[in-house]
Order: sequence, then structure tokens, then C-alpha cells
Amino acid sequence: QVQVVESGGGLVQAGGSLRLSCTASGLTFDNYAVGWFHQAPGKEREAVSCIRWSGGYTYYADSVKGRFTISRDNAKNTLYLQMNSLKPEDTAMYYCVAAPSWPCGTWNLKTGYWGQGTQVIVSS
Repeated sequence: QVQVVESGGGLVQAGGSLRLSCTASGLTFDNYAVGWFHQAPGKEREAVSCIRWSGGYTYYADSVKGRFTISRDNAKNTLYLQMNSLKPEDTAMYYCVAAPSWPCGTWNLKTGYWGQGTQVIVSS
């Protein structure tokens, strides 16, 4: 049984930082590309950042380039998202996903395995 579990969300002031973590079990982690999507109320779920199997290629949405850093530790089956210089518009539910395909812009809810999400709230 595959499980994907996110952690690290919370309430932070604008300009602050958070580090999200995602641990996957029940799958061969380094056979999957993994990534973070977010969804704000009333908006579609969209890709924030993704990383390929060996970590050699990454994707960042334009809105987070230079502020967020994605990384993975295949030995720990864990994905990270370091979020710096947070803005109120970063407020959303953040979801981790593990998928057997690339690019992550093609992923949807039927692609791979999704976690339940962790809430990020950035106050102004």
C-alpha cells in the first residue's frame, strides 16, 4: 500500500520561510519523479516545483523561481520544499505527488500517488 504524507505547513508572516517535507512508502521512491502542487480556494491545482528521478532536472513555476528550492533524499524516501521570502499569494494547500512520468505539468489527480496536503498560510 502506497502512502504519501506531507508535513511542515503552517502560519508564517510575509517574508518568512517554511520547509515542507513529504515521505513516501510502499513504492520504490527513486523510480518516481516527485513534486509539489498547490491549490488556493477557488483556484485550480497547479504545479509549484518538481524533480526527476535522480534529481538531475527540476521544474519551478515562474511565481516561485528564486524563492523556493526543491530537493529529494532517495535514501530517506523524502522530498523537500524550502520556501523562502513567502508572500500572501503563496497561501494554499500544498500537495506532494509521486509520478512515473515527466513533465509534471502533465500530471493530474489520476497520475501517480498524491498526499492529503499540508496547509500553508502567509499573513501580510
